[in-house]
Amino acid sequence: MPKNFQYRGRSVDELKNMSMDEFINLLPSRMRRSLKRGLSHEQRVVLERIRMNDTKPIRTHARDLIVLPEMVGKTIHVHKGSAFIEIRITEKMLGHYIGEFSITNTPVRHGKPGIGASRSSMYIPLK
Repeated sequence: MPKNFQYRGRSVDELKNMSMDEFINLLPSRMRRSLKRGLSHEQRVVLERIRMNDTKPIRTHARDLIVLPEMVGKTIHVHKGSAFIEIRITEKMLGHYIGEFSITNTPVRHGKPGIGASRSSMYIPLK
């Protein structure tokens, strides 16, 4: 039997019914301070589009937006620098920045050493 998710002892339905100020007081200090200072224009636009729109995914560059309870279940396309990454918001993402879920750098996979791999391989005679 799966355990119901709770954020700081409260279910997602309770969090959705809370006011924004009550939810802010549950967040860690960095997120709490960020939200108390107010939302940027771009963050406000994204939240308004989330509130209005039910099915269509939203594209945004606002990677510093904090996941709020009203965003759970929505799909957001977050820009990673070269493309948009589709993110489906779940309960476990509450209180995190949406930019944390679209990684901007790719891991480096170096090839095998061979001709042209280093300066010393320049002098290897070819057969």
